Amino acid sequence: MINSAIKLLLVEDHKLMRVGLKSLFEEQDGLEVTSEAQTGKDAVEKYKTTHPDVILMDIGLPDINGIEAAKQILELNPNAKVIMLTSHLSEQEVLNSLQTGACAYVMKDINTDILKMIIKTIKDGAMWIDPLAVPILREKNKGIVPARQMSRAAFRQQHADLTQREYEVLKLVVEGKSNNEIAEELTISSHTAKAHVCNIIQKLLVDDRTQAAVKALREGLV
Repeated sequence: MINSAIKLLLVEDHKLMRVGLKSLFEEQDGLEVTSEAQTGKDAVEKYKTTHPDVILMDIGLPDINGIEAAKQILELNPNAKVIMLTSHLSEQEVLNSLQTGACAYVMKDINTDILKMIIKTIKDGAMWIDPLAVPILREKNKGIVPARQMSRAAFRQQHADLTQREYEVLKLVVEGKSNNEIAEELTISSHTAKAHVCNIIQKLLVDDRTQAAVKALREGLV
């Protein structure tokens, strides 16, 4: 039987974090950590020999940092799919990661289900920016976001029947918020939040909130 799982190269210098992520993916159908690296230089060499589908790249590494390692990998293969992982938000790291050609900038405290979705959509050619980094791009972006990401305007044009409130709810769904958390964030009742989610699912022609989040990611809403 052909193994169709997405092959991951996991680059992380902290053993506990690396073991935890590997364990997480071992429990997920469709994802498999096929190689690991503890340094940036090792990551480049592992990429050459294992040819993973997606690279999960820690930024803070003990030799060359993850951004430089990503740059070297992308020089070897401009189509390589690199997800930058970080424990803190840095304006310069956000901009440098995207200028280098990374497909995603992800905070390490992200919801694990969302991380799995990100990996799968990145493999399919999407792009994802942590919501905390979006204000940086709004202020500083000068065309560094690749054209393969559909613009918010284009997404809205395709899904013009979504209301402004439903877009706000959809963004929170993508962030992994529950109905109760959405209600608290938007100062609405849980019943209203649930109704908005149901409407979004119906309008996007998907089966559940997870598929709605995946579609939003794939089509560039966030």
